[in-house]
Amino acid sequence: MKKIFLLGSLNADLTIRAPYLPQAGETLKGSDFMLTAGGKGANQAYACANLGGKLCMAGCVGEDPFGEMLLKSLRGAGADTACVRRTARSTGVAVITVVDGDNRIILDEGANGEVTLSDAEALLAGAAAGDIFMTQLENPLPAVEGALRLAKRKGLFTIFNPAPATEAARACVKYADLITPNETELALLSGKEGVEEGCKALLEMGAGAVLATLGKEGSLLYDGKAFVRIPAVDVGSVVDTTAAGDTFCGALAVRLAEGASLAEAARFASLCSGITVTRRGAQVSIPSRAEVEEVRKTLSR
Repeated sequence: MKKIFLLGSLNADLTIRAPYLPQAGETLKGSDFMLTAGGKGANQAYACANLGGKLCMAGCVGEDPFGEMLLKSLRGAGADTACVRRTARSTGVAVITVVDGDNRIILDEGANGEVTLSDAEALLAGAAAGDIFMTQLENPLPAVEGALRLAKRKGLFTIFNPAPATEAARACVKYADLITPNETELALLSGKEGVEEGCKALLEMGAGAVLATLGKEGSLLYDGKAFVRIPAVDVGSVVDTTAAGDTFCGALAVRLAEGASLAEAARFASLCSGITVTRRGAQVSIPSRAEVEEVRKTLSR
């Protein structure tokens, strides 16, 4: 198995359920408050490690209890956190409101804003050609772009999850062997309205392949030769979509590290994210490899 190297964000997630989103000035009674480990980068790293991948992560957390909670969660899944740096700036926080299974998120980047290219250089010092590198957009763009460029130069297979997307992130597309946008991110980066048109545009911008995630419609893989539809996997009732996309990306990286094709990896990722949405929270909702295989057996009966 190839190693997976990940540069990304780490956040403490404060999650609460609500019957609807409150209006301006309104106080609304919620329920089921949770404090859990999260952040797109950390969620993807946790998914990689929890699903059996050899994962090394770089990022920044504060010298505070939230930072310790995040490191403990990742280490518990088997992730290598030697390149996660502690800073004087407080750990990033995400405030998440869940309404009817869908989430709305407000971020305070905190220590995530301290990540630099030096963190990526330290992370990739021991990487070899053919290993996997993955990153997102919850850290400063210069660090993300520089990390992708460095990983590409070293011969790693680069996965770019452009979330949350900005027009400036178009500069990163040419360094991605695989880019994994959702429909909104795809439209913003490509400037196209249709999914297929958007995928073609990203390849014209330099991406090696596109795997567009489409929610209940599954995902669409395009490598410049053909479009391949990957169906969503219905495991049960949707409870909370938090970390579904991150589980998808982490699972994708693990199967690619194991030598699977893009289509095979995408099918595995679809199953894993299908399990995640049946549970509450971020990292606490991400399944283990054993759980995934058990669900796979159940669905095949």
